[in-house]
Amino acid sequence: MTEEVYDVVDEQNEVIGAASRSEIHRRGLNHRSAHVLVFNNAGHVYLQKRSMKKDTFPGAWDSSAAGHIDRGESYEHGAVRELKEELGISRPPALEYLFSLSASPATGNEFVRIYKCTANGPFTHPPDEIDYGKWFTYEEVDREIKRNPSGFADAFLLIWPIYRESFTPKDDK
Repeated sequence: MTEEVYDVVDEQNEVIGAASRSEIHRRGLNHRSAHVLVFNNAGHVYLQKRSMKKDTFPGAWDSSAAGHIDRGESYEHGAVRELKEELGISRPPALEYLFSLSASPATGNEFVRIYKCTANGPFTHPPDEIDYGKWFTYEEVDREIKRNPSGFADAFLLIWPIYRESFTPKDDK
């Protein structure tokens, strides 16, 4: 299997080249990713439990769907692709752009765009990517992060507080 190739970007998130996934991670080069928070009609968020086979954050809770942006791909297209690959959503619901994070060590040198959508499942997971997923209330996510922050992927630990502060309905804060 050919290794994935991603755009390498500068500090302004402008494409300056391309490199393989392994080279980008080995050299700490800036690149791009998308995260999607999937909510059901009851307002619960679906989180994925990353596979123990993953090279980063194995077994950690993470956004509903997340992944690198392929070379030449838009953030939104990458988010839709990740929904299909990780949750089996072949006809994705409308995505709502929420906010972005700048590349930093905490994001794995990724410029991250965060989206949300509504879908009720059921979902299917590729076992090499995701062990399973679960619906959480806002309060359950908050409680789990406080109890065991190391049980979550670093980027999610950045995303969730911003989401809670800026996008959570006032009744749920």
